[in-house]
Amino acid sequence: MIDDLGRAGTETQLLALLRTLDRNSVEPDLILLNGEGELSRSLEPTGIPILRLGVTKLFGRSGLRAAQKLRRHWRAFQPDVAQIYFLDSAYLGVPVAKWAGVPKVVRVRNNLSYWLTRKHRIMNRMIRSRVDVTLTNSEAGRDAILDRDGVSSERVAVIENGVDLERFPNWRLAPRSGTIRIGTVANLRPVKNIDGLMRAARMLIKRFPQLHFEVAGEGEQRAELERLHSELQLGSRFVLRGSVSDIPAFLASLDIAVLPSHSEGMSNALLEFMAAGRATVATDVGANAKLLNHGECGLLVPAGDDAAFGCAIKKLIGDESLCRDLGRAARERVEAKFSRNSMQVKFEQFYWKLAAS
Repeated sequence: MIDDLGRAGTETQLLALLRTLDRNSVEPDLILLNGEGELSRSLEPTGIPILRLGVTKLFGRSGLRAAQKLRRHWRAFQPDVAQIYFLDSAYLGVPVAKWAGVPKVVRVRNNLSYWLTRKHRIMNRMIRSRVDVTLTNSEAGRDAILDRDGVSSERVAVIENGVDLERFPNWRLAPRSGTIRIGTVANLRPVKNIDGLMRAARMLIKRFPQLHFEVAGEGEQRAELERLHSELQLGSRFVLRGSVSDIPAFLASLDIAVLPSHSEGMSNALLEFMAAGRATVATDVGANAKLLNHGECGLLVPAGDDAAFGCAIKKLIGDESLCRDLGRAARERVEAKFSRNSMQVKFEQFYWKLAAS
């Protein structure tokens, strides 16, 4: 169960899981808290039962009707496990799952809860006892849950994200020819620190006229970032491309990938950078250090340090051989440890173990 389908990391990972699960082992069923938007409908997987609840306001009559509808659905489907994403879906889905007699309830929490309000923290405490397992995608996420939520360690599980390597067949870095392209894939939200990337870019393009920056992604911060873009006089050297449907092609056009986020769990974007064989500069947050192992598969810098971020990019600008070596090592690392097949098997084992308990 999830609020809606979209192109962000959590939704992308869920859709990949639904596509790859062995139907002889696991029979999936998808609940959408709303699900009526055009994008969400366009991303719905085929061959899977889907229930759209159409909830736009959780607390009210529509929420109560949705709870009753969901209970009837789950009593008919009789799932062994309900796996629930995001806050509003959890507030409705967790108690209804128990009301419907679902044996095991899993709540997925992949961000580090840096933005939760007091209201959300109260709501989380109210449903905590009804959750059998809290699932996250990184050890950093597990540590945050244990520190902030008072959940016992045996009720927290970690399954790391996987990346579809077949989407990135042309991962080898081509020789540079004139322009050096630097880019990222990110929703335009403050936590992604695109404003910090803009400030770093401003420092770099003064010295390196061949640089071109691009950001693939859309979000509520666009207007603010466009104003900053104008203030910094970045012009055509820094482009906010909006939503990009073909991420592998976008990454193939880059020489260097960057991830300037203030916070991450296990970044789906970073896994895709690595699968695309791109040398990457990332902030040292969440699972980034585990993925890149500073100096082996990419470079790490402290979060929020625009100058350090710019210096790391400058190092890669001046060393094409290092970019090639980092990109090759990154690709080999995801092939060995973070493939989508590996993630699929881990989830199937998790479900069977949970159901058996």
